[in-house]
Amino acid sequence: MIEFIRLTDVPPRAVMDLLNEPRNARHMPLAGEFDEQATLDWIRSKDAQWDTNGYGPWAVLIDGEFAGWGGFQAEEGGADFALVLLPGHWGHGGDIARAALHRGFDELALDTVIIALPFTRSPTRAVARLGFVPDGEVTYGGASFRQYRLTREAWAVVGQRP
Repeated sequence: MIEFIRLTDVPPRAVMDLLNEPRNARHMPLAGEFDEQATLDWIRSKDAQWDTNGYGPWAVLIDGEFAGWGGFQAEEGGADFALVLLPGHWGHGGDIARAALHRGFDELALDTVIIALPFTRSPTRAVARLGFVPDGEVTYGGASFRQYRLTREAWAVVGQRP
């Protein structure tokens, strides 16, 4: 069972271990090393987005176990969706993304969701299954990413598929 809870409800050490996971870092060009204070600051800044934007990232639980973090952040052009999982939960990414997108469009009333993926990943088929279409390139912090876009209208069709 997939659950979304606030990041502040997860032990900071679990989040720090995820943020410092080397197998994830190779696909996260903006990641750095996180000590306890940097992790607490990161958790606070992510959680504060709920107050600022009405949405933000969650901690993801699978069968009650911390699996990673994911959710939405306000960016120019839409709500940016991110998902970072512990390697033992990588096989659940599609199901987690679908559940998050359902919440984003149905409960949070998002109109557009974008994702920015590093060039170290080849996500075209996976994101297309969710209804995302290529939307150019973007740069964050000096790193380039492929951007994909999903509208509420497209999700109304694609999101109903099994």
